[in-house]
Amino acid sequence: MPFQYLTNTPLDEAVQTYLDALNAKGIMLGNETLPTQNTLNRVTAQAVYARICAPHYNACAMDGIALDAQITFGATETTPVRLTEQDFTWVDTGDPLPAGCNSVVMVEDVVVEDDTYLLYAAATPWENVRQIGEDISAGDMILSSYSPITPAAMGAMLAGGVLQVEVLKQPVIGIIPTGDEIVLPTDQPAEGEIIEFNSTIFSGMLTTWGCIPKVYPIVKDSPEKIRQALKTALAECDGVIVNAGSSAGREDFTAEAIRTMGEVVLHGIAIKPGKPAVLGMINTSQENRVIPVIGLPGYPVSGILVLELVFKPVLDLLTKQITAAPEVIEAVISRRLNSSLKYREFIRTRLGLVGGKIVAVPLQRGAGVVSSFVKADGIIDIPQEREGYEAGDAVQVRLTHSLDEIRSMLVVTGSHDPLLDEIADLMRQRWPGSQVGSSHVGSMGGIMALRRSEAHLGGIHLLDEDSGTYNIPYVQKYFPQGGVVLIECVQRTQGLMVTNGNPKNIRGFEDIAGLEFVNRQKGSGTRILFDHLAKQVGMDTSSLRGYDREEFTHTAVAAAIAAGTADVGMGILAAARIYDLDFISIADEQYDLLIAEDALELEAVQRFLEVLQSQAFALRLEKLGGYALKNPGRMIKWN
Repeated sequence: MPFQYLTNTPLDEAVQTYLDALNAKGIMLGNETLPTQNTLNRVTAQAVYARICAPHYNACAMDGIALDAQITFGATETTPVRLTEQDFTWVDTGDPLPAGCNSVVMVEDVVVEDDTYLLYAAATPWENVRQIGEDISAGDMILSSYSPITPAAMGAMLAGGVLQVEVLKQPVIGIIPTGDEIVLPTDQPAEGEIIEFNSTIFSGMLTTWGCIPKVYPIVKDSPEKIRQALKTALAECDGVIVNAGSSAGREDFTAEAIRTMGEVVLHGIAIKPGKPAVLGMINTSQENRVIPVIGLPGYPVSGILVLELVFKPVLDLLTKQITAAPEVIEAVISRRLNSSLKYREFIRTRLGLVGGKIVAVPLQRGAGVVSSFVKADGIIDIPQEREGYEAGDAVQVRLTHSLDEIRSMLVVTGSHDPLLDEIADLMRQRWPGSQVGSSHVGSMGGIMALRRSEAHLGGIHLLDEDSGTYNIPYVQKYFPQGGVVLIECVQRTQGLMVTNGNPKNIRGFEDIAGLEFVNRQKGSGTRILFDHLAKQVGMDTSSLRGYDREEFTHTAVAAAIAAGTADVGMGILAAARIYDLDFISIADEQYDLLIAEDALELEAVQRFLEVLQSQAFALRLEKLGGYALKNPGRMIKWN
């Protein structure tokens, strides 16, 4: 009697049915801990946080002279400042910034005249200095859960003091060649013998995909021998491919072997070539975990197609990844980008689909900022003959992430808070492949980004001095016609961060005059709050040392204080705890999320809001400290 396929399932349905069946059985890889240098192309098992700052000392960024910038004030082309050797220290790039200095003047800007040195332009504080934490601050999340580790990510982790990383096991995939007519490669095969070369093809594909292939000896067409080979492979591998044992003929032993040992999910896919594929799974007796087992047709093209179309998604499921071929796309640049005519320049950029257009948000392009490569979704290629692009111009971007990932990217632009990283990580854990790209530009920067349709949402905490309320007056002012909704997030504690032990005996604003201050950037909610509180106590901020020294995150402010380059700064309790700083509570404030109304129904936004209201997020906030959840997710909307 003729043999029939059990199924003739459409490809997409077959793949999804197979993945659902494996998921239901709890398919998973174990974890292992490796030296960071050995983790290239591996996948993180959990979030990775920096242990130290990068750089970990204030470093000279140029060859030249280090000095106190104040002594150069007033220098012009007509009235140069004249210095002696006692006024500065010669330094090379990478040298620690000498004590008492806060600026480096490039050697080419120093004019030697007899025994003196002339400067024709004033230096500015912290010019040509790579400050502690410029690239990475201790406690920053470098990689989220289930992130592939790139060379740049390895460098970022080592720069952040991460010497060991917990990663998913590298999948070991067994390949069992079967068939009475199959022989090992030879240059003199006998008539009727077929050289076994499929396992070499499949091994190469698996290696390219980050797996460890394990090829077993050729097995004759015997149900018992195939079962025994399967039993051996199941004990040693995370997945098994049986080749040339799948057909509609009378000697189709693979499906029978899988069925007697486990479960055949599908036998037969509506594709040509590749129709006879067997999709099965078997539970191991030792570890009680499910192993995917696929029977491939003997023809190499069929086998290759089934591996690419069916087995690769299984590997993505195992390794929590989504893969796609690199592409070059056109995107709209979010801000002006200058470039030199002397060079062809490549700028790392974030990408996201906002308001129907791909928006490119360029990242920092300093030579020492390795973390920007970790965050980049693509590379903007600026031709040598261009001086740059204006905001709104179309640019060509070479993708480092897939276009599908970018289209699903949740673009978050606004005030910095570590809770955004925690939400993103929880999203990755719950929905592997979730993409969240955040840029820290301050509360007003977030409002402006939403006004220009360059972000889906942003964090804001803006105090209205007249009413004493947070956020709502600003949103009503900048969005009088609506178009956005305000989502309540958290109440958090702001205060003064000071060195452990509080050696300056700081109790409040009245004690910081005359001390070295480190500030947040203009437009940030923290700076607006500081200015408001300073005004209340009659403080003249223009006389505050360091008032113009700006950092873009709470952790960067904390890093400066922990390093001793500042005595005090305004920030949140969570950042102070990371750096073991003392904290003087000043005020409780409302940190909310402003969301574009047309983005509310996006799957990524809904997932974000679901995590916001989850117990897992509440536990992470408790661990960070300084937060209170009252009505997380409550929506405030107006027209």
